[in-house]
Amino acid sequence: MLKNVQYLISETDPVRLGPSAGEVCFVGRSNVGKSSLINALCGKTVARVSNTPGRTRMINVFSAGPHRWVVDLPGYGYARVPESERRKWGPMIEGYLTSRPNLRMVYCLVDAQVGPTQLDVQLHEWILSNNLPWRVVATKADQVRSTHWPHQRQIIADTFSLQPRDVIWTSARKGVGIPLLITEIAQCLAG
Repeated sequence: MLKNVQYLISETDPVRLGPSAGEVCFVGRSNVGKSSLINALCGKTVARVSNTPGRTRMINVFSAGPHRWVVDLPGYGYARVPESERRKWGPMIEGYLTSRPNLRMVYCLVDAQVGPTQLDVQLHEWILSNNLPWRVVATKADQVRSTHWPHQRQIIADTFSLQPRDVIWTSARKGVGIPLLITEIAQCLAG
């Protein structure tokens, strides 16, 4: 697990976050399981988990070492919040992603059962157009029959022009893929 991770700050303006020595972030649809995945990576509850889409409404920063950050971004798509508030999330997320010089990786979360949505594809295209480092992580693998894993993984890989092995297959509940993702994040933050 990522050791000694602690909540640091929540912010709506990425400019006010200040500098870091290295950071990774998680982005995906509302209710894709970002907070649950972060908690599984840390081996404890550091991020608030809710069954209601749209509970993450700010840029939530967790310290994973001296000036090393794990960042949970608000979800996109359906959320049970006022439209006026939801409209602010796009610029906030884009502002964060384009203003962080030490952002080492953008983990794009996709629901393993639902598969990539049009919003996931749009985000991916935006990330590519901004030359950001990215990786696709399929979440909630425990909700897909293990016999269907290869097929679902192939669909996700094809959508993003990847090989199936390039999609990190995870389940926060069952621990699937968590050690692999921890190792990768630790390498990103150490570099």
